[in-house]
Amino acid sequence: MASIEIETVEALEAHLADGLPMGNVVVQGLDLTGLASSLDELDLAGTVFLGTELAQSTYERACAAGAVIFRPPLETPFSPYRSHLYNAQELFGAFNPSEPATYADTLDERVYRYTREPLVRSDILHSLACRLHDHAITDALEEEIAGRDIVAIMGGHALERTATEYRDIALIAKELAETGFLMTSGGGPGAMEATHFGAWMAHRTVTDVDAALAILAGCPDFSRREQWLATALEVKAAFPQVAGPAGDVVDSLGIPTWLYGHEPPTVFATHIAKYFANSVREEGLLAIANSGVVFSPGSAGTIQEVFQDATQNHYRSFGHPTPMIFLGVEYWRIRKPVYPLLTQLAAGHDYAALIHLSDEPAEVVQHLRDFAAERSADINERRG
Repeated sequence: MASIEIETVEALEAHLADGLPMGNVVVQGLDLTGLASSLDELDLAGTVFLGTELAQSTYERACAAGAVIFRPPLETPFSPYRSHLYNAQELFGAFNPSEPATYADTLDERVYRYTREPLVRSDILHSLACRLHDHAITDALEEEIAGRDIVAIMGGHALERTATEYRDIALIAKELAETGFLMTSGGGPGAMEATHFGAWMAHRTVTDVDAALAILAGCPDFSRREQWLATALEVKAAFPQVAGPAGDVVDSLGIPTWLYGHEPPTVFATHIAKYFANSVREEGLLAIANSGVVFSPGSAGTIQEVFQDATQNHYRSFGHPTPMIFLGVEYWRIRKPVYPLLTQLAAGHDYAALIHLSDEPAEVVQHLRDFAAERSADINERRG
């Protein structure tokens, strides 16, 4: 029997009001001291409390009943048992653009400093706290993406905001987001930021996009992190998200890592799944891209991602292969000749037909739309 996950006090109150048992219930990251009178009357055998604050009476009763209680192993600047993904406000809400020194007070920077402490990097309890955090992030991520059609865009962190390729990626992401795809990336600067900037600008005009790019041009790269962040926040304030025809605004998912904590996560992503373990983050990012991956120019990290994605396609790790679209003919054919090698690797496999190379953003979008339409038709045919 699947566990029942409860992640809000309101959900637990509703569970109790319905008279449902607490066995096989997992309560995560809540302060339940105010519900002591209700909980102390229940059979808590089989209940699991993850990072949950309990009144002493409830704690004693839960222990006596054989409940499983995970408490934070030590004090950390993050919650190991969080029940939801991050957002820009949580990570950077302490930053005041007029006072650049406040960047050091942000949660993102405080956690990054934590990861650089020698004790944290060697102590078993600290590593356990990080693993518990990443498990919680994966759980929250899976809940967030359920049923979504997801396209990932990969590319270099060094791509400047003033580059033509940055604008191309933004327009690709914008159009795909408007079509209904959930856009995702490694969640950092460069090509990754362009992905989420494009999704943020969904349902706005290209004139608006160019006006926003003019603001971002005030700090072309993340070498000056405070100004890089300040200009992004200025764009968000000047160009708030616009609802589409259905009345909803576009969301996007960034998946960065504190391993590269010197690269700040983009604040244009509406949901941020930030990990400590880069290996978990890399594999998961490619695994969730069920509608394809766009590879814009990048260096070692991007090329590693190309072959991770190819491996998933080659062995059909997730049931069906997905498109691999390479943006930049000269780059991927000559400068970093990954494309010729990959097409040879894929020869004789069904994913060979899903590998494309293009310089045209519109062509990239069309390939992904065609795949989504074919996949939808195939699913409907199987159901019918």
